[in-house]
Order: sequence, then C-alpha cells, then structure tokens
Amino acid sequence: MNPPLGILFIRRLRGRDWSLTTYRYVVLLLTFIAYACYHASRKPTSIVKSVLYPDPQKSHTHPWPLGNLFIKDEELNINKSKLPGEGWAPFNGDDGTVKLGVIDLAFLACYSAGMYVAGHLGDSLDLRLFLALGMIASGTFVALFGMGYFWNIHFFVFYLVMQLMAGLFQATGWPSVVAVIGNWFGKRRRGLIMGIWNAHTSVGNITGSLLAASVLQYGWGWSFILPGALIFLGGLMVFLFLAAYPEDVGFTDFHEESGDKNQRQGSLDEEAQVHKSSATTTDESISPQVSCMVRGSAVGLFEACRIPGVIPFAICLFFTKLVAYTFLYWLPFYINQTAIGGEYVSVKSAGNLSTLFDVGGIVGGILAGYISDKLNARAIPATLFTYAAIPSLYMYRYFGSKSMTLNVVLMMVAGLFVNGPYALITTAVSADLGTHSSLSGNSRALATVTAIIDGTGSMGAALGPLLTGYLSTRGWSAVFVMLCIGCLIAGLLLSGIVLEEYRMLTSASRHPSHIQSRDRRAGSVGQPLLGDERHSK
Repeated sequence: MNPPLGILFIRRLRGRDWSLTTYRYVVLLLTFIAYACYHASRKPTSIVKSVLYPDPQKSHTHPWPLGNLFIKDEELNINKSKLPGEGWAPFNGDDGTVKLGVIDLAFLACYSAGMYVAGHLGDSLDLRLFLALGMIASGTFVALFGMGYFWNIHFFVFYLVMQLMAGLFQATGWPSVVAVIGNWFGKRRRGLIMGIWNAHTSVGNITGSLLAASVLQYGWGWSFILPGALIFLGGLMVFLFLAAYPEDVGFTDFHEESGDKNQRQGSLDEEAQVHKSSATTTDESISPQVSCMVRGSAVGLFEACRIPGVIPFAICLFFTKLVAYTFLYWLPFYINQTAIGGEYVSVKSAGNLSTLFDVGGIVGGILAGYISDKLNARAIPATLFTYAAIPSLYMYRYFGSKSMTLNVVLMMVAGLFVNGPYALITTAVSADLGTHSSLSGNSRALATVTAIIDGTGSMGAALGPLLTGYLSTRGWSAVFVMLCIGCLIAGLLLSGIVLEEYRMLTSASRHPSHIQSRDRRAGSVGQPLLGDERHSK
C-alpha cells in the first residue's frame, strides 16, 4: 500500500524518511488523539441532560470556589429563548429521564452491534481509510444532533435517529486504533505502554466535558457542534498522516512468535532500520519486506471466539463497561441533582467537576497496566480493581455529599478503580489475544478480537445508562447498588483465569527453569502476558 499523503509530503519536505522510533511515536500520538476525539464527541449528552430535563425542586447556592470554572446557576446565562417553558421538549416531561436513557441506549446499542461488523471490516479493509471515514461520519451526526436546537426540532425520533447513526459510525474507532497499535508494537511492556496510551479515553472525556460546558451558555446545540467538529478534523488528520501498517512505510511487521523473542525483536528492529536507511526519499523506492507474521485473510468471528480467554474477558467487560459508561453518561447529571455540603452546583459546574472522575481513571489505567506487567498476569490486577471498586462506589455515594473535598477525593478514587480494569481489558488484553499463538502467525485478527471483546462490553455500556434512567426515578441509591453488583459479577467472571495465573506465578517462583517452556506453550490468556518476552531472559 502507498504511504499516506501527509507522510509523502513530509518526506519530500525533509528530504529523508522518519526512523522506526519516530514512526512508533507518531502512531501512538495519532491514535491517542483519534480516540480522544471519539470520546470527546460522546460527552455532550451527559453535559446537557440537566438543561434538557431540569429539576425545578433544587435551589442553587454558592458552588465550589474555583473561579469561573465552577459557577452559580444564576450566573450561567443560558439562552432559553427557544425553550418551551423549562427544559427542551420532548425531554422535559415526566418521562424525561427515561427518554434520555433511551437515546443513550440507541447510541450504545448501535455502537455495540456495529462493533462486530466494524472489527471484521477493519481486518479486511485499509485501517487508515476505515478509521478516517468513521470519524468524519461520526462527527457529522453528532453535530446534526446539536442542530436540532437551531432548527427548533422537538421530535424525539429525530434525536433518536441521530444517536443511532452516530453510534454506528463510532463503532469504527476502537477496533481500528487497537489494531494499529498491535501492528506496530510487540508484547514487551504492553500493559504499561497501553495503560499510558489508554489515557486517551479519560483525556477525551475531560476534553469533551470542558468543550461542551464552555459553550453551553450560547445554547445547548453548540455543545454538540464543537465536539462534532473536533472529531471531523481528527478524521482528516488520520487520513493524511496515519500509517496503519509498518509495511505501508517500508518496515516489517513486529509481532513475535515462540522462541527467543528478545533476540528476534532485536533482529527485526535492526533489519527494519537497515531497510529504512537503504531506502531513497522517493516513495516508489520503498517496498515492504516479508513480515514474520503474515497479513493473511481476516479471521472470522467464530474462529476469534475460540481463542482461549476471549469469551471470559468479553463477558467481564460487559459488566465493567456497564459501570464505566453509567458514570460517563450520568455523572454530571448526578452531581447537578445532588446537594454537596448542602449546596447545589450549576449544570456547567457539574460538567467540569465530573472530569475529576476521569483524572482518577487515567491513574487507574496506568497503574493497572504497570501491575499487570510486573506480575506477568492480566486477570489478577483486573479482578483486584473490580473488587476494590465496590467499597469506593459505596463511599462516594454515602460520603461524597458531605463536603466538596470528600466528593472530589472519593470521585477520583472511584474513577481509579472503575477505569483500571476497563482500560486493561480493552487495550493490553485485547492486543494480547489478537496476536495469540493459536492464530499461527496471522496478524489480521487484532480488530476482530478487539471488536468481540469491546462489542460485548458495549452491550453492558448500553444497558447501564438505560437502567440508570429508570432507577434514578426511584432514588440514586438503587443506581449505586446496580453498579456494585456489576463490579462483583465482573470480578467473579475472571476467577478461573485468576486461579490459573496464580498457579503459574507460584510455579514460576518455585521452578524458574520452567518459565521458557511455559512461554512456548502460550495456551491461554491466563498465562502471563501470553508469552512476554521477558520470560526469555
């Protein structure tokens, strides 16, 4: 395949090509920005919920004093000239929270269903074009949802269809970016690298919240148009500069098979560097070398499901994302509707304050990845985090309203434990399984495996916000009970793999000489890192 146009332009401008290390950094940066744009475009609905369906019974007093970032509702000059009474029809009736839950379900149901198709297409089509098209189309429908404000549309079906279409195209994102990262990076320190890289989820949530809240005073439609424009521009950037496959720019593929992986990786990197240094600056002179993993035909869904560990982690992610996405879509609404220290904060303040949950999530994703690398195991830290999330959720619900300081601290702790396993499973675990030894060297299963795991998880992501729309009418305590049950089930689902990993770790400590032979077997994700290169040392 030919390199992207932006890379060709940079080659001609510089007179030489980038090194392997530079390409890897660029790929990390571009995929980080791309998926941060995806998540930024998902946040507007959570920010505007309290505008579409305001609670007339709460009275605002002074908010948390952080300058203009958190301000009183009276100071927020929201343009209500087009509002029929309070709120925005059709969301301002008695069934307002239910309808808000339904549009969340519409988005996430299409996102989940589209994930399975998108994963297979991602392994069959050019990932760069597939990802760019998905971002541009997604941004278009997110912006069209906001245009309902300017076009004075009050038909529920319009907003439902916009969410359906946005969710469908959003499904292109995650399988594509994980597959690109898997194409460029091996398994060494994958948990830590992907834990840091997965901060794009929280960075996107924070960016989307701040963008949506910053223009809310000019009309809630702008809260959708601005993030929609952001992901649209991100799609153009991906089209121009992202090299989805190493061989597209003249490198070999970097996946390792059994044997001495450290030696093999070193030879691959050296071979790639020699290849690049011998290439001229013209794109015609760059021809891909033979990869150590074959880019064959895409793996089918059934074949991918048979990879050891795919189904348990996929079902675990169902409940993990149920919890994570309930916070994603409802946390600003919950903060706005809950008195903190006897005071309420405005809609804009609640949106800004909710970003601290994602700050904790960034730390959680990095910490979970680091621990998984140190232990040479994925399921153990994922399970520990899900169990630890249960008391943290309980404390946030019953002590977070005591004071603003407690609310902030407990919110960040909850974000750490909720997002930690979610980040680990959707990144390092998916990439491990997508390059599993049972695939016999076929590198075109990454997007399919990622889609199965994240698509199943997205079903839970759709269910959580929908149930919240119903349960919140009976009190928020019922919502938090649901979240705690979800964390408990998620942890229990990995019990078998946890026991297998524990046995392997204890066996490795007693018989160090058996580590390399276990690496070569690589039969399941329960084995540390599916054959981490460090076992070869």
